[in-house]
Amino acid sequence: MKYLLRNVLVVLLLVAVHSVGHAQGGRRQGRLSQLENAKIAYLTDKIVLTQDQAQRFWPVYNEFSDKRRDLARRMRQLRTESPDALSDQQIKENLTQALTLRQNEVHLEKEYFDKFQKVLTIRQVGKLFIAEREFTKEVLKRVADRRGGAGQLAGPPEE
Repeated sequence: MKYLLRNVLVVLLLVAVHSVGHAQGGRRQGRLSQLENAKIAYLTDKIVLTQDQAQRFWPVYNEFSDKRRDLARRMRQLRTESPDALSDQQIKENLTQALTLRQNEVHLEKEYFDKFQKVLTIRQVGKLFIAEREFTKEVLKRVADRRGGAGQLAGPPEE
């Protein structure tokens, strides 16, 4: 019964998020919405949330995701300019900012590690971090497969 209730809650959540994505329009937004829906379902399944945990967990996780996404966006902005187009001082400043952003990301993860423990068991927190990595790997694999492997990083040259 508990799992049935959890599954119904996940389906309702997916429908709500999916509806919001379509209301915002756009093909890219639709894909991002589908990805978020898939991630919610994947994480919910992997960490086995009770209804009470789900109600308390998702707002905290969404806050964490928003902050992490902002750090990633700022990191991408630093990478947009070629070092050839920058002075040595600008390169140094960009690298220093990049290191600071990476430190901020670690601090953010530590902060939310503590917050997650107030909602989840430590075993669920461990599963969460693993499930996030697994989900990302699976998405990257599917993107590479869809592109015929063109999106994969090249390994060392073979002799």
